[in-house]
Amino acid sequence: MNGVLNETTGTVHKPRVGGSALQTECGVAYHLAPGQLRATSIERATTQLGATRCGRCFDDAGGY
Repeated sequence: MNGVLNETTGTVHKPRVGGSALQTECGVAYHLAPGQLRATSIERATTQLGATRCGRCFDDAGGY
């Protein structure tokens, strides 16, 4: 599954359905510059890059 990685915070988000490649389901990345975000797989972001999953996008990830 694809995701959107916020490289500043190390948090991966679900992409917004019907949105651009860097829009997130929770909308938290709305105010960020495109240079802070990267499209990547959620698995790669969490296992290889050490990112945490957004608590707003993922029910089992806790709070943001």
